[in-house]
Formats: sequence, structure tokens, C-alpha cells
Amino acid sequence: MTKRIQTNSNYLNRELSWINFNTRVLSEALDSRTPLLEQAKFSAIFSNNLDEFFMVRVASLKSQVEAGITKTSEDGKTPLDQLKNIRKQILPLIERQQNHYINNLKPSLKKENVYIVDYRELTSPQRIWVDNYFKTAIFPVLTPLAVDQAHPFPFVSNLSLNVAALISDPESNLRQFVRVKVPQKTMERFINIPEHLSEIKKTDIHISIPIEQVVGENLNLLFPGMNIEEHYFFRVTRDADLELRDLEADDLMIALEEGLRKRRMGGEVVRLEVSENIPDDVLELLKEGMDVADDDLYKISGILGIDEISSLSELPITHLKYKQHNGSTHKALIKSQKSLLEDGSIKTEEFESIFSILRRQDILVHHPYDLFSTSIEEFINQAADDPLVMGIKMTLYRISKDSPIIAALIRAAENGKQVMALVELKARFDEDNNIQWAKHLEQSGVHVVYGVIGLKTHTKITLVIRKEKSKLRSYVHIGTGNYNSRTSKIYTDLGLLTTQPEIGQDLVELFNYLTGFSKQQTFRKLLVAPVTLRSGMESLIKREIEHTKQGHIGHIRAKMNSLVDPEIVKLLYEASSRGVKIDLIVRGMCCLYPGIKGLSENITVISIIDRFLEHSRVFWFRNNDNPEVFLGSADWMRRNLDRRVEAITPIEDPKLRKKIEALLDLYLNDNRSSWAMQSDGKFKRTELDKEERRVQDQLIQSWCQ
Repeated sequence: MTKRIQTNSNYLNRELSWINFNTRVLSEALDSRTPLLEQAKFSAIFSNNLDEFFMVRVASLKSQVEAGITKTSEDGKTPLDQLKNIRKQILPLIERQQNHYINNLKPSLKKENVYIVDYRELTSPQRIWVDNYFKTAIFPVLTPLAVDQAHPFPFVSNLSLNVAALISDPESNLRQFVRVKVPQKTMERFINIPEHLSEIKKTDIHISIPIEQVVGENLNLLFPGMNIEEHYFFRVTRDADLELRDLEADDLMIALEEGLRKRRMGGEVVRLEVSENIPDDVLELLKEGMDVADDDLYKISGILGIDEISSLSELPITHLKYKQHNGSTHKALIKSQKSLLEDGSIKTEEFESIFSILRRQDILVHHPYDLFSTSIEEFINQAADDPLVMGIKMTLYRISKDSPIIAALIRAAENGKQVMALVELKARFDEDNNIQWAKHLEQSGVHVVYGVIGLKTHTKITLVIRKEKSKLRSYVHIGTGNYNSRTSKIYTDLGLLTTQPEIGQDLVELFNYLTGFSKQQTFRKLLVAPVTLRSGMESLIKREIEHTKQGHIGHIRAKMNSLVDPEIVKLLYEASSRGVKIDLIVRGMCCLYPGIKGLSENITVISIIDRFLEHSRVFWFRNNDNPEVFLGSADWMRRNLDRRVEAITPIEDPKLRKKIEALLDLYLNDNRSSWAMQSDGKFKRTELDKEERRVQDQLIQSWCQ
């Protein structure tokens, strides 16, 4: 334990905490134990995260500076202070990433017959092929734009990759600056070169070249009769946050569609990335043309837009990836699979509907270890086809492109059921996809709503109403993750399937609240934001404090994505100082300092970064040896507690509660993928002892119900 004196609050700046998180992501890319193609994936995730951070968080801070706002953050930093600290922290991370790409990843892949080559490295046959590819597949779609007195500096769209070139007229010696946008949406970033053109006679060789190099080396075809003096690459990041007023549903959709059009173009430039070797005169043209300050300039030693190396993970080289994990059907649901009945794998007399199983027991599912397709999708599919089901209501936050759940809801509506889908249009960076699905659902007869004005609906809930013996029974799913087939395979999420009447009635009333017919202020079992979640969580923490005052053991264990809320942080500090033991598993931002004598010496924080994105939220309270466990979609953040609609459900079945307790034990004992937060706010990778305990590997091998 270290004694630490602070002039400001005991609150870690959230932006720097986020950078700490992304540093841990980058570390997975740099870790030699990570398979090579997974290293590429983690490096891409690091860059993707950074893009969004600049588009939203950095853009917001810059707007505050430009507006003259000097109000300090919780830790006493002005917006300008934070921007300076962000730049100071990020510059060495980018250097580490590019150094790894150039000096580790590329050479290591080369040993595995995966070549990412530069244009100058091409053999004569390869160069002929690449140049012909340029002429036939790239050249026709390019639009070179000159900059002179008659042509102002062109608008450069958000996250676009571009070539900046200087060309000259051989007759007049007049030099001119030109910009060529590299096509990205319609073409692969890395162009695959036929392996038979390689001088290395090996099978299963993969050779590719970045498309921008192909464009840059063929500029002479775009400017015939001119001399191409030099060319360089640059990339722009713009403010992409959508500021929306509280509007009615129709107005909201119109405003979002207009906002998305603007986002695709982008707001003010918040970052300019350029090739490291770019000369000052070209750089000044770019900075002046886009009004970029020195503090927004980032020189890159390797390739720009490195997030696109994620495409390498699609190469069919199994030994360079994690061992494939397909998941399995929850054993309680095996005999409820319609597909097995239809293909004859189980007999008709063996089949049980998912509803009959849920009447008998609650079910806890854990994705991706439990298949999403044979649990949640099966639940909704059977609801769509069951003649006794009267209605289906669910919330949709981030929806996959080709969604079986959307198809099931449409089929349910066509079958005459009352179907309501709350589609959250303001799910950042998924707005366009959600708008299209909302329109499609409405056209198919599904009643689509857009939630409560002023709040984002983030909760993951489904309610199925079924008529049984002249009575209506509620079947419920409450989860931590989105109803998204794609992310269910790469995110870890928990969900409860139950027929508990009180939870069902709570969801009936919550959906009425969401559709605007109720202002429910109390719920029987659920903790609901923005109504009862904050007060409920605070009461649960205070109860542990009271138990310690009475001489009992106080203990809290919680797993979440982010811990940012200042009031919760203060309350956890108070609990620690009163003797409550607090074990936190926080994947991303954590704004409290653990292990400080007299303040947080009873708090430990770990972060798990591994092949699957840790996304589940679980809250466990010892409650004087009568533990209570909750799960749901909310983090301990202001936005989740106060500005979103969230639902947290208790897990009351003793067997399921023990299952979650055992799960928390596994996470807290991980010594391979976990990082321990130090009292200065930094994270240190947990060191291996005699035996490796990697929680995700253990769950792949052992998770069952």
C-alpha cells in the first residue's frame, strides 16, 4: 500500500483512464504469446478505438476550448489541460504500434509466407500485374483534384486515406499541389497479388500490397504529360458526434438521417495523420488547407489507417489464430431445438418447447460459450411461430446486418401477433443501420417506437406474452448484451431467461413506460434507470457498510465495462474506509484509485483483455452471508444511471447465483489475461505463478449448466 497525497480529488481523469484501457488493448497486439493474425486484429482494434476517441471525446474537448470553457473535470483539469495530456500519452503509443508493425508483425508474417510488400519490393512480373490492376480496377474511379487559384483546397472527408502529390509542367516548370482520394469503401485496402507471380516457389503464399502505394506509384497515368515530383499519404479525422435536440420520433429519424449525412462528411478536423517523411512545404499546404494546428498533427512512421489490417485475420491460416470456438447449445435447451426436430436428430416425443422448459426452471446463458442462436434466437423464433403467443416486445440497440431476430419479428407480425420493437436510433455509429431496420420493421407491420424523449434506451430486454389455460404468462429475457448475432460470438455476455411473475410484470410496466403510456416510479424486482437504479445500487453499497458497522463482513464484487460515476466512486471509498472488501473487474475506464491507505486499501481492480470482449455486467453483494446478485446492461457511469433506460435483474435461483459466484471467482483468479490496477492508476499485467489460469480458456473448456 502506498500513501498518496492529492491536491485535487481522488478521481482519475476519465480520458486518461480510457487511454490506459486502449494501452492494454495494444499490449495484446505486442504480446509475443498472441497468435500473429490476432496481433494484427488487436492492433486494428487499438486504432479503431482511437479513431472513435478522437471523433467523439477529443472533438468534444476541442469544442469546449474553442467555446472558452475553462470548467475543470472531476480531477481538476481544464479541457485544454486534458487535450495536452491526451497528446502526450498517445504519441508514444502510436510509435510503439507502428514499430511493432514494421519490425515484428511484418517480418514474423513473412516467415509464415504472408507478405505485405511495398511497391519497390515487387518483382518485374508482379509490378506489371499491379500496374495493369491499377489501370483496369482503380484508375476509372479516381478523381484527382488540383489546388490553385481556380480550385480551392478540396474537402477531405472523415477517415479518408489520401495521396498528396506535387506535380510540375515540364514546359513551364510550374509546380502544383494535387490531392487524390484513395478508394476504400468499394475496394480492399490490401490488394492480393497472384501467388504464381512470386519468385518464392512455395504453396499457400499470401502476397498483398497496400492500395495507396499502387495509387501513388501510378500517378503518372492520372496526369499525363506532367512530371510527378513526389507523393505522400495523409488521413483526416473529423468531429463525428451528432448533436440532437429532443424530438418526437418522426422528427428524430429525419434529424438523424440529416446528421448522418453530415457525419459522413464530418465536422471540424480534430486530427491530421501524415507520412513521417512528408516535407514541410507539403505539410504546410495541408495544415493551411484544412485549418489544422500543430497539436492536431500526428506523423506516422508506418502505414496510415492501420485499423484495416484487421482483414488479415480473415486469412485461412488456423495456426496463426486462436483455436476456433464455436460454442455449444445450453444443455437444458438441447431438446428444445426446432432444427433438430426437423432434421430428425430428436424424435417428436423427445422435443420440448422452450416455453415448457422455462416454466420448469430459470436459465442463465453465457455467450459466446452458450450459443446465441440456440438460446435467445431460438426463444424469439419459437415465440414468432407459437400459436399461443399473443405478443412480443423487445428493445433493439445494436442490430447485426443480417439479423435472424428481425426476420422472426417480421414473421411474428405476419402471423397476427402484436409485435413491438423499440429501436434505439441514437446508438452511436449504428444509427444508419438502425434507421434502415426500423423502416423495414414498420413496413412489415411491426409497431416500432423510439423510446423516451431525452433518454437513450440501452437496456436489453424481451417480453413474450403467451396464453395458457385462459391466462396470460410472461416469458422474459434480460441480458447484458445486444440482440446481435455477430457480436454474440465475440463478446462475453450473460442473460436470464425466466417466467418469474414479478419480473414479468415489471417488464410489462417498463415497456409501457418506454412507449409513453406510463411514468412508473417503482418496480417489484428490477432496478431501472433513470428511476430506481442509482438509488438501488447506492442502497446496496450502503447496506454492506452497515453490516461492517455491526461487526459483520462486508463484501462487494462487481464486473462492468466502466466505473466513472463520481458519486459511486465516493461511496466505494467510504465503504472501503469502513472495512468493506471490494473486488472490481473493470474492462475499460476506472476512475477510482485502489490500494490507497486510509481511502481505498480494501479495493482491488483488475481488467481482463482477451480474445473475447468482456461485456457482461454483474453485481454481487455479500449481504451478511445471504448474497444478492444482479446482472444487466448498465455500467457505473452517469449516463447509465441517469440518462439512459437500463434494467438490472436479480438472480434469485440459488443454483444460478452460485454459478455466477463461481464465474466471478474464475475472473478474479485469472493470471494470464488480467491486469491489476495500481494505486497510481496505472495497470500492471498479472504475473503467472505455477499454473496458467486464463478465464476465457477455462470457460471454453468447462462452462455448462
